[in-house]
Amino acid sequence: MRESEQVKTAFASAKRKTSKAFVTITPGKGRLLINSMPLNVFCANRVSIMRIQEPLLLIDDKLRNSIDIKVKVKGGGFMSQADAIRTAIAKAIIRYTGSEELKKTFIEYDRHLLVEDPRRTEPKKYGGPSARARVQKSYR
Repeated sequence: MRESEQVKTAFASAKRKTSKAFVTITPGKGRLLINSMPLNVFCANRVSIMRIQEPLLLIDDKLRNSIDIKVKVKGGGFMSQADAIRTAIAKAIIRYTGSEELKKTFIEYDRHLLVEDPRRTEPKKYGGPSARARVQKSYR
């Protein structure tokens, strides 16, 4: 292929709790597929749909309608999957466009669009029912 014929693609991944999302952006018609399903088929919860669409609403219509977004997500619950997806989409859009202005827009809107939340669940330890709780003693 010649240099002018090469297809521009961008990849990104993100994590939230135990969810992992992998995003590929290619030139296309504005489709968003999550695990090979459209967004409204993948999740029925309105809040998670809005969270996933946030980075797409911050970019202009011309760019939104000229890219296809394919997402693979696994692990966690529906809300942590939605947060991992939105972060991965925002990172991939920045890599696809290379725009510093768009990066500033994302950070001003919500820093977690580009910066992952590092919190993870603490593992359970011996001597109790959960990570921190311990069995209580009573001497009466």
